[in-house]
Formats: sequence, C-alpha cells, structure tokens
Amino acid sequence: QVQLVESGGGLVQAGASLRLSCAASGRTFSSDSMGWFRQAPGKEREFVARINWGGSGTLYADSVKGRFTISKDKVENTAYLQMNTLKPEDTAVYYCRYSSGSLTYWGQGTQVTVSS
Repeated sequence: QVQLVESGGGLVQAGASLRLSCAASGRTFSSDSMGWFRQAPGKEREFVARINWGGSGTLYADSVKGRFTISKDKVENTAYLQMNTLKPEDTAVYYCRYSSGSLTYWGQGTQVTVSS
C-alpha cells in the first residue's frame, strides 16, 4: 500500500512558475514509476509526465514538453513537477499516480489555476 500526498498548487498569472510535490509513504520499488496527470473542468484526466522510480527515464506529454520537468528524491520518497511558463490552458487539478506492477495509487489532487 502506498499513500500519496500532493502539495504546491495555487493561483498564478500566465508566465509564472509553480512546483508541485507528491510525497509517497509505504513500500516503494525501483521497478515502479510515478506520474502526474491533470483534469480540467469538463475534460477527461490526461497524462502530463512520468518518471521511473529506479532509473532516470522520463516521459512528457507534448503539451508540456520543454516547460515542465519531473524529478524525484528517493531519499525523501517525493516526486516533483516543476512547471514553468504556465499558460491558462494548464489550469486543472493535478494528480500524482504511483504505479507498482498491476497496482495504481492516486493522490487527492491539487488545484492549479493560471490567469491570463
């Protein structure tokens, strides 16, 4: 069982930066992965970025590539999403997801609002 707690959301103006954190508690493995997803009002939840927990491999959605950076601190068992040059279309509830084999764990979500 893995519990996830997100933080770092807020209201910012377009062009600003935010850093989201996702703290994981419980047993984690190097073969697992952590991802960020987001869901805007009236839209489906979409993939944002993913990082391999044991290695350095990352993957990004085209819409955030070059602006967002996912990273992790294995000592702190925390993943981060650094979001730069934010746009109004980045407004959404952001969720972290931890994947371990066939098991998936979700955080409670944190609101990011970008004003124009």
